[in-house]
Amino acid sequence: MAEQTAPAVEAEEQRVPTVDDEALREAVWARVQLARNVQRPHTLELIAGMASDVVELHGDRLFGDDLALVTGLATIGEHRVVFMGHQKGAEVEENIRRNFGMPRPEGYRKAGRVLKLAERLGLPVVTFVDTPGAAPDAPSEERGQAEAIARNIAVMTSLRTPIVTVITGEGGSGGALAIAVGDVVLALENAIYSVISPEGCASILWRTSDMAQQAAVAMRLTAREQQALGVIDTVIGEPKGGAHEDPDETARRLGEAIEAQLEALVHHDPDALIAARYARYRDFGAFTTKDMPVRERRERQNWVDRLRDMFDSGQRVVGVGTEAPLAPIVGDDIDVEEETEAEPEIEHGREESDE
Repeated sequence: MAEQTAPAVEAEEQRVPTVDDEALREAVWARVQLARNVQRPHTLELIAGMASDVVELHGDRLFGDDLALVTGLATIGEHRVVFMGHQKGAEVEENIRRNFGMPRPEGYRKAGRVLKLAERLGLPVVTFVDTPGAAPDAPSEERGQAEAIARNIAVMTSLRTPIVTVITGEGGSGGALAIAVGDVVLALENAIYSVISPEGCASILWRTSDMAQQAAVAMRLTAREQQALGVIDTVIGEPKGGAHEDPDETARRLGEAIEAQLEALVHHDPDALIAARYARYRDFGAFTTKDMPVRERRERQNWVDRLRDMFDSGQRVVGVGTEAPLAPIVGDDIDVEEETEAEPEIEHGREESDE
């Protein structure tokens, strides 16, 4: 099995990415294009090439079925597993039918239902990620897209069974993370994984999608860079030219890698799995801490004292409950009669000038 482990990745990623490096921009963008190739094998094709006894499961039991996210049961090696993954189409018609691999809430709720089924049956879970993101349309928002994604993440965080995640193509934002909270995360060599698309990032940073190549470099979204950052554990080499050039070989390599991870995970205590999984995702991101000086806190008054102070202050300002008259405001002592008598003179003067 062709794997690219940490030492090989580190050797390739020695130089710091810079958006001004034209050769680096072209290399990274080539991987982005390969990750998006419509002929790339997707979940059902990969499962067919690595597993047996495949049974697809449908529907969220609430609204309907979503063809952009498929789920089911399968046997990988010696292990009976629950699988789920994004499903795109190789042709335009199928891509439209599957919404270009962008699930709606019913897709994520279907995945959530099957995750709980896996826990009840004591089966490990294998997820395949390949989506530009969750469906951003109005009907999806009306049906609770954000809630469905968040609930899946919560379910996966505490699921008492092993989870192996594979990034096979695009791993875009929360739409990817909703089925990617794995104990181990694998990725194909030309996969990408990021919180936003390069075009979206460029539109925010440079106000134009023409800077998408620069954004792709700055985001460090390739599988090799994500491995160097600790987000991905193992990168699986693809056949020459990309996964779409030999889908069967790609499925075989992935199947071997997944089976090896399942062998290592199925014997772990569920509580230990959950604790390690939670710690893994809490540790993402680089940050520093420093001790801040402690300032003395003024003793706070209770609400009765604050209310009393407010009324006392009000009495001093507006004279409530006092015999002293209110202080005059500057300008209040203007003689109104003089002011009104002056106006006719001005009008009279205007009349004379008009004559």
